[in-house]
Amino acid sequence: MLPKRTCAALAVLAVTAGTLAGAGAASAGQPNGGDRGRNAVAFERTATYPVFQNRPAGEDASAQTVAEISATSEDGRTLVYTDAAARRIGFLDISDTGRPRGLGTLSLAALGNAEDEPTSVSVVGQYVLVVVNTSASYTRPSGRLDVISLRTRQRVASHDLGGQPDSIAISKDQRYAAIAIENERDEEATPAGGEEGDLPQAPAGFVQIVDIKGSSPARWTTRAVPLTAPDGSALPALVAAGITEPTDPEPEYVSVNGRGQLAVTLQENNGVVMIDLASGRLTKAFTAGSADIEGIDTADDGVIDQTGSLTGVPREPDALGWIDDRYLATADEGDWKGGTRGWTVFDSRTGKAVWDAGNSFERLAARHGLLDDSRSEKKGTEPEGLAIGTYDGVRYAFVGSERSNFVAVYDISRPTRPVFRQVLPTTNGPEGLLPIPSRGLLAVSSEEDDADAGVRASVSLFRLGRGTPSYPSLVSASDSSGTGAPIGWGALGALSAVPGRSDELYTVTDAAYATTRILTVRTDRKPAVITRELTVKDAAGKPVGYDAEGIHARPQGGFWLAVEGRSGAGNQLVRLDRDGVTQQVVPLPSEIAAGLGSQGFEGVTATTGGDGREIVWAALQREAGTDPAGVARLGRYDVRAGTWSWYGYRLGTTTTPGDWLGLSEITVVGDRLAVIERDKLNGPAARVKRIYTVDLPTSAAPKGALTVLPKTLAHDVLPDLRATEGWTQEKLEGLTVGGDGHVYAVTDNDGLDDSTGETVFLDLGTTRKVLGRG
Repeated sequence: MLPKRTCAALAVLAVTAGTLAGAGAASAGQPNGGDRGRNAVAFERTATYPVFQNRPAGEDASAQTVAEISATSEDGRTLVYTDAAARRIGFLDISDTGRPRGLGTLSLAALGNAEDEPTSVSVVGQYVLVVVNTSASYTRPSGRLDVISLRTRQRVASHDLGGQPDSIAISKDQRYAAIAIENERDEEATPAGGEEGDLPQAPAGFVQIVDIKGSSPARWTTRAVPLTAPDGSALPALVAAGITEPTDPEPEYVSVNGRGQLAVTLQENNGVVMIDLASGRLTKAFTAGSADIEGIDTADDGVIDQTGSLTGVPREPDALGWIDDRYLATADEGDWKGGTRGWTVFDSRTGKAVWDAGNSFERLAARHGLLDDSRSEKKGTEPEGLAIGTYDGVRYAFVGSERSNFVAVYDISRPTRPVFRQVLPTTNGPEGLLPIPSRGLLAVSSEEDDADAGVRASVSLFRLGRGTPSYPSLVSASDSSGTGAPIGWGALGALSAVPGRSDELYTVTDAAYATTRILTVRTDRKPAVITRELTVKDAAGKPVGYDAEGIHARPQGGFWLAVEGRSGAGNQLVRLDRDGVTQQVVPLPSEIAAGLGSQGFEGVTATTGGDGREIVWAALQREAGTDPAGVARLGRYDVRAGTWSWYGYRLGTTTTPGDWLGLSEITVVGDRLAVIERDKLNGPAARVKRIYTVDLPTSAAPKGALTVLPKTLAHDVLPDLRATEGWTQEKLEGLTVGGDGHVYAVTDNDGLDDSTGETVFLDLGTTRKVLGRG
């Protein structure tokens, strides 16, 4: 058995917050706001629409196409998104929230230059307002505002903006549009006396106000609000506020409150300015300040180590939003010098931070298996997007993590005391967060598109309703440190029942992490909870990193791991004692290893007879080079005799170029072996995610040609994966029958490498229902 924890460690799933002098602390609570009951209000994902499906006729499906910022028509049924990669805007019909429908695109490059790209979009009445970057270079920034008829998709007006635009916001009375003219810095340029990428870099940015009320778009007028003096020197207000480089403000994101006050983030300058829209007068400027962050992972070392700290980090906010007419919130992504891995609430009257997320946002990622260790030395989760929306009288803040692919939802009914409610999973790089309260919806548009990995940019829809949300299906409890830090996890490629326990399973991390850990999962909770962790050690008792693709918990104590090598010779069975220390290593026979590349052992299971004879079964993912095409091997290892014998398993076929089918898991179910057979496709392209069974041989395989065991389809898991309404995960890799008689499966998120990061943990039902066995 694994070392026991206190009852509190199993029950308390606290989100520990950092503190800020004079500010409130992030509220504690269970994952996704705790158990609020079946009638609790929560957001549930209803659809994930890959925007490459909305491409123009004849365009290559692998061509890069993204969704960054979005807006909707006034009735909330037509969504418009920017696609900077393809120089266009796209239109979706979201009338049916479960089946978004592509309505085509409009090329903005065709309205100007081939390199023109949209940076933001909004909708006013019958018009779509698109801000377009037309800059020839960093030193010659330019841009325009295109006004598009929502009905005809024809451009009805265009206005010169005098610089490179970033974001746009519309006042609540629809009298004004405000546009941040960033004139962004060149990260490869070196200003006089500075270092590469430093500020200042002329020309300075400013804000454009567009007067839009009561006239046709062609008659709209613009008013520039400079953020520097006419001679290029700094404004005294920005100097007094402590703005980093006030001669180069670089406004980033804009938001308007109900009183016509415009708030603008100066991300690289770690500040916020406020402008009265009616007069165009700058009314306030304040620094976003800095924060100390403790209890986070700060090293890119393949280990989720939440004991690191950062001191005096500038917040450098990106998106911001007004909570009400007094308080505003910022997503503190950071840029070149900062990033506090959370978000902050400011009092606009004083410019002081009144609440800070501390380490709680980063710990949400760790608790949900979404912490990307490769970003730990940089800016961590990088909260980039932020939006505010009021649903049924309750005000919510939505904060998007660019690097961990989630949106955190908070109840901000009390602006100075946000309460965490739930995490929403997204595809890669969620940037545009769009509340649609009139329809009870939230739309999330994602900017990362990787056709090679099969993970595409998308628009996801979430609907507010009553009931327990299906995500997350797996979270972690606090670790043993006593600090409230959650057990960090990810890359789960195997499952095993815990002998003698009806409500626990084991899983194991793979080569995505430098040190292998065996995790205990409690299945009697919704979501299931990782409650304990055990570090695997080598024979000398030192932590070791195995590419563990299979795990079997031995009734007599300890574990078998199926370890996949980078080459055939690296494949081995490893036996551990109950403390996780390596006791035995069984190499793959050399004649088999010689025919393998990087795809070897993928699963392990075992039986122990009445005479104590232990037989270990292991699955190779694909055929060895010396074997018949399409026939993978199931290995039978007799522990007492120390001998291998091999049976064959015939894989299915695929017609998709570049695809292949292979095995991902093996487990004993009575007198049968159950295996996972899957393709390497994900998203809408996924086709094969299946559980097959074969008879469990009672003796060693005969010598000579492989005896192929006839297989029977037991369960198609693809509908279960698609039922999440998210991005269908590629790596269905873990399978076992628990002590409660239920069949469990889990997907491997690869530690967020070439993956959305979402882990799907499935209770597929009883063994009789799923596998036809009692």
